[in-house]
Amino acid sequence: METRELQCFVAVAEELHFGRAAERLGIAQPPLSRTIARLERRLGVALLERTSRKVSLTEAGSVLLAEGRVILGAVAAAERHTQRAATSRPTLVLAAKAGAGGELLAKLLDAYAAEPDAAAVDLLLCESQPHQPLHDGRADVALLHQPFDPTAGLDTEVLIAEGQIAILPTSHPLAVRPHVRLAEVTALPDLPLARWPGPDGTYPEGPGAEVHNQTQLFQLIALGRTTVVMPESTRANLLEGLAAVPVLDAPTVTTVIAWPPHSRSQALAALVRVATRL
Repeated sequence: METRELQCFVAVAEELHFGRAAERLGIAQPPLSRTIARLERRLGVALLERTSRKVSLTEAGSVLLAEGRVILGAVAAAERHTQRAATSRPTLVLAAKAGAGGELLAKLLDAYAAEPDAAAVDLLLCESQPHQPLHDGRADVALLHQPFDPTAGLDTEVLIAEGQIAILPTSHPLAVRPHVRLAEVTALPDLPLARWPGPDGTYPEGPGAEVHNQTQLFQLIALGRTTVVMPESTRANLLEGLAAVPVLDAPTVTTVIAWPPHSRSQALAALVRVATRL
């Protein structure tokens, strides 16, 4: 398989529409269709089911989509790492979820900056999926939160573990409670849990509001449209009109620092040492 063929297939598999995929790739639809047909012949399997009304993935197509994303991410990572290795000034790119773990992040950056020969650190704040930049080469290291962020295929060091809180409008009856149970929060008919997009960009089924960043989420909670259960450290970012109530039986959230296992960067190793010391 050629990289361009994979790019074409991944575009069609994600869009499930040849016209939109062709527009995304900047090519005409007929050559895109020929590329997919050629790829299917070479592999000896059907990757897509086509009707006059829709395009869907076969089981083989689903496998190639997952594998193709990994391969294209590795190619992009190799390109970025090679280009950055040629620069005279070492730089680390640190990915983190916007609005999460702000106090820890600030302490880490300050402590690392005080180290002798510390590299410059560029921040990449992600609305969701802060692990993805590690796989596609946009970041060297990331702060991830288990069990929400996957860490498979990455090296990690545990930094902190914390409980979770329910974030509610201050006007809600549960907002004055000293603590709640998870079942109480998930069963609120007037405040369904917010829904975050999955790795493929789609939202899970449910009545809760679709959210894509913390600012939007907090505004919707203050308006009485949704609620959420988040790590205790989120309390520092709450806006006026929001209340945080500890959830006694919510799973513990573990913050880890993660990096690709093949990294040999001395600057990255120093940053990890500072993070674990904190």
